[in-house]
Amino acid sequence: MSIIRVLDEILANKIAAGEVVERCSSVVKELVENSIDAGSTEIKVELLESGIKEIKVIDDGKGMDKEDAVTCFSRHATSKIYREADLYHIGTLGFRGEALASIASVSKVTLSTSTGDIGTIVEIHGGKLISVSKGDSRKGTIIAVKELFYNTPARLKHLKSLYAELANITDYMNKLALSHPNIRFTLSNDNKIILKTDGNNNLLKTIRDIYGLDIAKKMLEINGSNDDYEINGYISLPEVNKASRSGIVTLVNGRIVRNSELNRVINEGYHSLKPDNRYPIAIINIKVDTSIVDVNIHPTKMDIKFGKQEELNELVYSTIKNRLKEKTLIPHIPLKKQVNDVKIEKNNYETFTLNFDIVKEPNKEFNDYVDIPINEDLNVETQKEEIHEDVKERLPIMYPVGLVHGTYIIAQNETGMYLMDQHAAKERINYETVKNALFDGRNETIPLLIPVTIEYSAGEFIILKENFDLIKSLGFTIEEFGLNSIIVKEHPIWLPLQNCQENIKKIFEMILEHEKKFDIKRFYDNLSATVACKMSIKANTNITLEEMEHLINDLRKCSNPFNCPHGRPTVIYYSKSDLEKMFKRSGF
Repeated sequence: MSIIRVLDEILANKIAAGEVVERCSSVVKELVENSIDAGSTEIKVELLESGIKEIKVIDDGKGMDKEDAVTCFSRHATSKIYREADLYHIGTLGFRGEALASIASVSKVTLSTSTGDIGTIVEIHGGKLISVSKGDSRKGTIIAVKELFYNTPARLKHLKSLYAELANITDYMNKLALSHPNIRFTLSNDNKIILKTDGNNNLLKTIRDIYGLDIAKKMLEINGSNDDYEINGYISLPEVNKASRSGIVTLVNGRIVRNSELNRVINEGYHSLKPDNRYPIAIINIKVDTSIVDVNIHPTKMDIKFGKQEELNELVYSTIKNRLKEKTLIPHIPLKKQVNDVKIEKNNYETFTLNFDIVKEPNKEFNDYVDIPINEDLNVETQKEEIHEDVKERLPIMYPVGLVHGTYIIAQNETGMYLMDQHAAKERINYETVKNALFDGRNETIPLLIPVTIEYSAGEFIILKENFDLIKSLGFTIEEFGLNSIIVKEHPIWLPLQNCQENIKKIFEMILEHEKKFDIKRFYDNLSATVACKMSIKANTNITLEEMEHLINDLRKCSNPFNCPHGRPTVIYYSKSDLEKMFKRSGF
């Protein structure tokens, strides 16, 4: 007797729902993407109890006739593709034909739709068709999903809190609004508006609607292209950063995608401009021929494979890096009306810089900031440079006047006051000096009065022996010395004389650490940062005004004078008007 049977369609849909419908935000994603594919110019998402009780999506798209309104709930029913060749030229957000069938199998769905003639209302409970009736002729579609997972209690039990579900929906709606600034989006929960955009196709204004005016003013427009890819969008100044990658939004032909390699490259573009454990806000849309990308990787359609990933990586990296090089990256510390809210704590970088990286959370109610007036010229290219206008000199001319706590140099010019971290500034100078010496192949050496002998395990010694040429190219004179030991007779002149043996061991450890994925550029960069820190002025070290002047002049010669190699700022700025306001010399 045969034991293999074809599954019942409702049961098959419930199984598929395990991948397609993970939580409330999954339902919102699938329904709103269908509305976008239908050519909608306005989409409203109305939630009750964060979508657990009801999710309603209202659009003004092209709608469906009666036959399509019923057929769309069948498994693998779609209007997006018709033949196998279409899989290689997908230009819509949806195409698999699984979403509506999966959603309907685990909820109670009511669909009201019309193409402009007599409408159709379809009601389905748990995948079973309950009724089909006539509706009004309003063009567009209204779909209500109630009691999600009512018939799969195990899935319902594992839904997170109302706040967590709402936060996920809000986050995805924010990304959809950024990916389609030409569509008016409204998101509300329990009749309270959370997000509202005007759909005027101004991406910077949409960024303002989501993150707030302060962040929008600190976004830079980027554009770049090569033979296969074209990219555009906005990236934040390095001073605006977050603790997670949630602010990085990558789009491919308008589709929100997840690609860890792409996120890494975007973050790499900010290397040494911010701390490595902080991440920028970036909205980057990638335009590419559909034939060289594959979005059919996972039912959620968010994972993607690029046919020419390396070319894309290089384009994104160089575009971001070059755009940031054009800007003066000195954080301007604006006057706070409630000074008591500003905390300056020793040894805390984020609070010392007055929390300039804090952004308005996406789920903040729209009405809390919708009335803030927008500068009509809210265009990155026309934003005024408050610090200087000379593009040849990246760091303004400034004159030192004193030192605070043996750590912070106070300097001034006609525009305002500067605070400079002398250790961070010297670290940047030393970093670029050592790095240039490494890349230029300058191998001047200093003989050691007493040679340094270092013993390793057999495995470590083999790796180091394979890298003898690299070690010698850095300026070290080395030889094998007995069993699994190396003797160092000379070292490069850029190596700090203090703790010489410790520094040599550290460099050799770096070679061992990077042996598996060795990148000479990355190695030189890490080595330069490590050596620069050892060579730099320490905090609580008093220096003379003449030494301060030399430090400032040397910093002005750096290619990036704004950050130490670890991303901390070297200089922060207070404008003259801010100082006058703080001392009540001018009106607020």
